[in-house]
Amino acid sequence: MATAARRGPRALSTVSTADTVDQPKPTPRRISGEDAHASLLEAARQLFYYEGVRAVGVEAVVEKAGVNKMSLYRQFKSKDDLVLAYLERSDESFWGYFNASVAKHPDDARAQLLQFFIDVSERASRPGYRGCPFVNVAAEFPDMTHPARQFVQRNKALLLARLRDRAQAAGATDPDALADDLAFLIEGGYTASQTFGADAPRLIKSLPRTARVLLDAAIPARKPD
Repeated sequence: MATAARRGPRALSTVSTADTVDQPKPTPRRISGEDAHASLLEAARQLFYYEGVRAVGVEAVVEKAGVNKMSLYRQFKSKDDLVLAYLERSDESFWGYFNASVAKHPDDARAQLLQFFIDVSERASRPGYRGCPFVNVAAEFPDMTHPARQFVQRNKALLLARLRDRAQAAGATDPDALADDLAFLIEGGYTASQTFGADAPRLIKSLPRTARVLLDAAIPARKPD
């Protein structure tokens, strides 16, 4: 009786799972090299972003992609090469977001910068958001000379340069200082989205407001015509 009393829903669920006959794994598909590359990269993107690069082995990527391990090594020489391909895909996505923000205000650099923060705030508030993939990878690779870590540094250096360019175009008194402040705000927003739990959505919504304060302080008000 005592044993039966302890078997609540969690225990029953555990027993049921353990007693279930293992389902056969799907047979890997025979697909072209181009399709295999795309499937592997998409599987890696999902697994690396949501579970972490170090935590995911190539076996998990192969299984999710539905191909065999030989297909993986035909497309990527090593897991490190797959990680770099994942970062390249993430880089393309990031600059797509950045350029989309800029395109909303073709002739107004200040509005472009503010729009970027509005859009970051919106993306970072979505369910399942796991932060910046570059920040995540940097946290997993402490070796500054590792190719993945160097890729992250290049992405962030280009971001700083793009912010500086827009700050200068907006007429900032000190474009370098404004770019530094905005870059710091962006990285803080990425981190806050993952560390403040239930408070994160509220904090993330403050990104545009804080960016506006920085922009107003750094860019002289336009004189009326």
